[in-house]
Amino acid sequence: MARQDVELKVEEVHHVARLARLELTAEEAQSYAGQLSSVLTYVHQLAALNTTHVLPTAHARPVCNVLREDETRPGCGAEAALSRAPARQGDFFRVPKVLDSPEG
Repeated sequence: MARQDVELKVEEVHHVARLARLELTAEEAQSYAGQLSSVLTYVHQLAALNTTHVLPTAHARPVCNVLREDETRPGCGAEAALSRAPARQGDFFRVPKVLDSPEG
């Protein structure tokens, strides 16, 4: 497999940066040109591989659920849950109002 080097020009980096609404200094653009060229060269190497008989995968390893199964259990009841509440109104916790109504 022949290696196909990709050389990104600084002007191309500036163009992509403008599309992404990024401001780059000349030094940053030069640095990114080298880094992105390396990435694109590697992508070209991967694209050249024969993956005809390779099944697509979402995960490198099988995924299994490590959580326990959900099961219903009896709760403690409203009275026990509210027994230490600082304020209550019937079977509910009473809390300070945090939002004003649109009318005022």
